[in-house]
Amino acid sequence: MELAYDYPLLSMFWTMLWFFLWIMWFVLLFRIIGDIIRDDELSGWGKTGWMIFVIVLPFLGVFVYVIARGKSMGHREISHARAQQAEFDAYVKKAAGDSGRATSANELAKLSDMRARGDITDEEFRRAKDLVLSEAGSPVRPDTATTSATH
Repeated sequence: MELAYDYPLLSMFWTMLWFFLWIMWFVLLFRIIGDIIRDDELSGWGKTGWMIFVIVLPFLGVFVYVIARGKSMGHREISHARAQQAEFDAYVKKAAGDSGRATSANELAKLSDMRARGDITDEEFRRAKDLVLSEAGSPVRPDTATTSATH
């Protein structure tokens, strides 16, 4: 039976180093397999060839892949991240709903502040409000429309 004090410190460091390298090897292997699958420029036969090479001869296959396609691997990763960010931004805009209403509300708040400060008159405020509401697609109230039209 081997006790803890029979296992020298240097042997423990070597064991940890080999374990770390083994984990890193699998991380690299899965990143390469993911890159092969995601690459739109490779045909099905090309993907199959690289997969067989990487799985059957893993050490040689991974090293050859990194040498042959390592630079473009980074470019593909960046373009994939940009595409994901664009999809996320589009989703957020869609989920946020009609941005025209938020813009109209902001414009009306600005107009109200301007009127409160005395920068615009009540009549200018009504005309600007009618303009903002008509651009947003909201129906203009008849009482403000007649008031604006008569003045």
